[in-house]
Amino acid sequence: MSRSERGGRGLLSDVLEVIILAAVALVLALGIRTFVAEPFVIPSASMSDTLKVGDRLVGEKLTYRSSSPLVGDIVTFTDPEDCNLTLIKRVIATAGQTVELVDGVVYVDGEPLDEPYTDGKPSYPLPTHSSQLSSDIAYPYVVPEGCIWVMGDNRTNSQDSRYFGAIPVSSVTSKAQFVFWPLEDAGTI
Repeated sequence: MSRSERGGRGLLSDVLEVIILAAVALVLALGIRTFVAEPFVIPSASMSDTLKVGDRLVGEKLTYRSSSPLVGDIVTFTDPEDCNLTLIKRVIATAGQTVELVDGVVYVDGEPLDEPYTDGKPSYPLPTHSSQLSSDIAYPYVVPEGCIWVMGDNRTNSQDSRYFGAIPVSSVTSKAQFVFWPLEDAGTI
């Protein structure tokens, strides 16, 4: 075999190796994004000041494969009105719990919540409701089985369960873990 024939096969082998490595990397990246963790960008001020518009965060997907969301968790979920959108809110109540809004304070099972993340913003019922609901949310509201009640931390600027009702746990896509960009906002959630 001549030197030029080996060189040609070596080049072909190198190109094939690069293609295979790129394919493996792509499959791994898609697998991680689908089953382990996914990046999200915060599009609105509904979670301010906890999360700011433009913050980039990682939502991990393994926790809720073996357990349900807990009160206080910040979760991503499929928008009840548009299945192509992902929303992010805080879990306020879980199945069977009763939510009440009294004089701007959220009560769960008759106890007022301590919510320092709202910066003292009041939590009132919203004057409108999702077109998917036949009427406004009535309080006290008992969270149905298999559902959670979610609210944005910026209570005066958030369409949340007060607007679209409790959401199915099955619509939850991840648990927010940490902000990675911009660096001045980086940290765990």
